[in-house]
Amino acid sequence: MKIVVFGAARRVGALIDEKVIDLNHGLARFLREKGDAKANEQALTRLPARLLSFIESGAAGLEEARRVIDQFAEISPSDDRGEPKVVHKASEVKLHAPWPERRIACVGGNYAAHLAGMWANRLGKTDVSIEQITEEAKKAGQWGFWKVAAEVAGPDDPIPFPKRVTYFDYEGEVAIVIGKRGKNISAAKISEYVWGVTLFHDWSIRDGGGVDRAVSYNLQKNFDGAVSMGPCIVVGELDHQDLGAETRVNGVVRQSYNTNEMIWSFGDVLEHLSQDFTFVPGDVIAGGTSAGTAADKSRRSPDGKRPLDLFLKVGDTVEVSSSKIGV
Repeated sequence: MKIVVFGAARRVGALIDEKVIDLNHGLARFLREKGDAKANEQALTRLPARLLSFIESGAAGLEEARRVIDQFAEISPSDDRGEPKVVHKASEVKLHAPWPERRIACVGGNYAAHLAGMWANRLGKTDVSIEQITEEAKKAGQWGFWKVAAEVAGPDDPIPFPKRVTYFDYEGEVAIVIGKRGKNISAAKISEYVWGVTLFHDWSIRDGGGVDRAVSYNLQKNFDGAVSMGPCIVVGELDHQDLGAETRVNGVVRQSYNTNEMIWSFGDVLEHLSQDFTFVPGDVIAGGTSAGTAADKSRRSPDGKRPLDLFLKVGDTVEVSSSKIGV
């Protein structure tokens, strides 16, 4: 099931081929046709129109969604003349980020191939194997940061180029959306907590953030336009720990990897972060990025400067994609 957020009212829909089915309106129409005098009220309770409420509705909400999809999957947008409309052409509606407006945790240094390039630049290490990098990273322990976005960009939204930046970078990622409340969660129980899987873009400033500190404001990771998500959340169909993804800049492949390459699995990350910390439905965990970013591919010259050719410029188009999720 591919769940999207669409239209001016940011309603929950199901993406089926080239159609978007408004799930809440679909259930309301179905109930009205069955003679339910309180169809709209029933639909809002059983199949909410807002993403966070839909996630919080749990298995019951997903079951209602499947019934609506079965009911309307064969109806074309041109044949749906009901009011309000249930079946829309995907090309005619605006898709927003499928962000439940909850917290976003991002894993850092979670792909050894990416670390290899970063270490080569920062530490001058160029002869370290992937196995050695993985071992050293695990010894050092997990690290990451939180994105504190007030807004998250959707699939086709423009990203403002930060004025304070010279080195602006892309980081395509796969992220999970949490569907169940819990804390002190064992990694082995990750499947109980994953509601769905989506694509994530961790836009990053690589100009340096001053003196390294154990705790900082993470300004390199938090600015207007610092997060993109979409185009949908795939629910109940994918193995989050075996999913391929690519990043293209102006049509050229820069990154290509699979989540099975992660140093710490999503279960490991959830276990680490949930120590004395309660995750709630709608929280997002982004699994980190692999090799191919401008930062890990651009080698410093003897004077310490980096070439700008791989870093982003105004007007560039960046696509993060997965054959099982979209672009």
